Parts: sequence; structure tokens; C-alpha cells
Amino acid sequence: MNTPSRNTVQHAEVRPTDDADAAAHPAVQRGGHATANLVALGTLVRREIARILRIWTQTLLPPAITMTLYFVIFGKLIGSRIGSIEGGFTYMQYIVPGLVMMSIITNSYSNISSSFFGLKFSRAVEEMLVSPMPNWVILSGYVAGAVARGLVVGVLVLFIALFFTSLDIQHPLITFASVLLGAIIFALAGFINAVYATKFDDIALVPTFILTPLTYLGGVFYSVNMLSEPWQGLSRANPILYMVNAFRFGVLGISDVNVPIAFVVMLGFVVALSVFALHLLKRGIGLRS
Repeated sequence: MNTPSRNTVQHAEVRPTDDADAAAHPAVQRGGHATANLVALGTLVRREIARILRIWTQTLLPPAITMTLYFVIFGKLIGSRIGSIEGGFTYMQYIVPGLVMMSIITNSYSNISSSFFGLKFSRAVEEMLVSPMPNWVILSGYVAGAVARGLVVGVLVLFIALFFTSLDIQHPLITFASVLLGAIIFALAGFINAVYATKFDDIALVPTFILTPLTYLGGVFYSVNMLSEPWQGLSRANPILYMVNAFRFGVLGISDVNVPIAFVVMLGFVVALSVFALHLLKRGIGLRS
């Protein structure tokens, strides 16, 4: 009777299984890591959205009421005396894009700054940092949640504006791209604020003394071309001016700045703030006790 040789038996005993080969394959490992990262990212985003909806009386209702008052006071009462403005639009039509963008950036900023600082205050962020989640997943999850709140509020404010005036969006792609980039920029800025904040008062410091002045001086209620020097030149150093005018161009087709330059400015801020935020997470600055 023929029997397998000793070498053949030994070879059969030590040969790894197909499953072991697949598990050890680098491509399979990368696929597993990618799936785990997507699951983690989705979990963070769902948690942030659930938080926004759970406290909707604090996250969605106040900006709607505030912007309604802006429309009534500035659009109807003051706007009726101003008449038509640049491009033949009524003053109400002119300020709607600015007010929508203002609501988007302020809500994106406040959402991530309060949410992430709350996590930091409860020391839950330390558990997240030692988890297998990459830093980009942590940052993307919180930024996506903040952007979601900003966009929801923006749509809500735009819907309210339609009760006061009529709008015909001229460039839908530019409109969406400008609000998306604006929301991302201020979500990243809010994240950085939350990282450096040591108490809840620090969360309100930047919006009160930096964000609000920049917003009002960003061409929301007026054309920057109406200003004389040096104020016009100083206003053009304000990044919010480019966000507001890019969005206004998308909605009305008019702008005080060159639209391609506006997008270059916004993309530059996205890249710079993203790199800085990831650096903070990597070093654990202001996060690890």
C-alpha cells in the first residue's frame, strides 16, 4: 500500500489555511481597518445629530426666532425706506444670503465648541484618544455633526425668508459649495476653541468678541463697495466677507469680491485649520490631564 512520504505529511500539517492567509493579507487588514473607521465615524455623526434633535429648543428654535426678527426689523421696517440696492434687488433680498450664512457659521461654531468641550469637561475625550480611532475620524465626526446643524438651520432660515421675499437661486452648485465650506471652516474653528478652552466661559469668549464683530463687518447688511478707505481694505481682510459674497453670488448672482478668489480663501482656511486641529489631537494639547 502506498503511503505519503514524511515530507509530504509534514508539509500538509504546517500549511496555513486559506482563512489564515486571507486574514494575514495586508489588503484584507486595510479593509477591516477602513470598515471599523467608517463605523466609528458613523457612530460619532449619529450621536451628534441625535444630540441636536434632542435639544432642538436650544439648537434649532433660537436661530429661527432671531433671524425672523432680523427680517422684520432690517428687511421690512428699514428696508422699505432704503428701496432697491445693488443689482436692482430689494434690501430684503440683498440681506437674506448674508443672514442665512451668518446663521450657518454661528451654529456650526457653537455646536462643536459646546459639544466637544462637554466631552472634554467630563474627561470622556481621554477614552476616545486612547481608542483605536484615528484622529481624522474623531475630527471628521464632530465636524460633520456641526456642519449638519449649520445646514439645517440655514435651510430653516431660508424657508422663513421666503415668507418675506422671493428668491431665485442663480447658481445652485456655488450656493451649496459656499455654505458647505463656510460651515466646515467655522466647525473647525469651534473645535480648536473647545480644545483650548478650560472653562465654559471660554466657549463664549470667541463668539462674543471675535465672531460677532467679523460677521457684522462681513458685508451681511451692506455692500463693502459703499465703504471708504481704509475701511474697505480692512473689510477685505475679513474671511467672512468672502463666504457671504460667494453665497450671495450663488443666490442673487452679484458679489463684492471675485468669486474664484473667495473659494481659494475658503479652501485655504479649511486646509490650514484641518492641519492645525489634527496636530492638536495628535499632541493631545489641552486634552490630556
